[in-house]
Amino acid sequence: MLAVAVISLVAMLVMMLVEQRHSLANERALRARGAVEPRDDVYPLMRWTYPAAFVVMAIEGAMFGPRPGVSTVFGIVMLVGAKALKVWAIRSLGQRWTFRVLVPPGAPRVTAGPYAFLDHPNYVAVVGELIGFAIVVGARWTGPIATMVFGLLLRSRIKVENSALRHPLQRPPRDIY
Repeated sequence: MLAVAVISLVAMLVMMLVEQRHSLANERALRARGAVEPRDDVYPLMRWTYPAAFVVMAIEGAMFGPRPGVSTVFGIVMLVGAKALKVWAIRSLGQRWTFRVLVPPGAPRVTAGPYAFLDHPNYVAVVGELIGFAIVVGARWTGPIATMVFGLLLRSRIKVENSALRHPLQRPPRDIY
């Protein structure tokens, strides 16, 4: 199971780095357009908790996970489905997708793609990634714990995001001095 855990973890971390690069480029563009970030976002905690969840699950899987079998295939299918939903959400948001909550002034709420059916499809995908990965590596204990902990962070994040979408923050005035 060591090989499955290591390969799965490396694949997830590489995908996270690709997503981070994409997010940072979009973040720069949004900030240039006047987007403002709410102060009470849980992102600083999420940015470490999310990759750490995969590392902890991979360690458990490497040490105690079962041999690859039908459940591994099911986990891969779930993980691929979650990634597909995430890519669809990212493409639907376009330049507005970032790891941070940034709402550009005057921008309408996105209702295309999976956002026509779900308010937060990206977060559904994130939970699917966590569950799928836990199944792939056989993380029977850390998988559910990591998913619940990150779910609590997502719950807080959704409150912040919904508030920002309902009441967009105004960019602070620039000093003229």
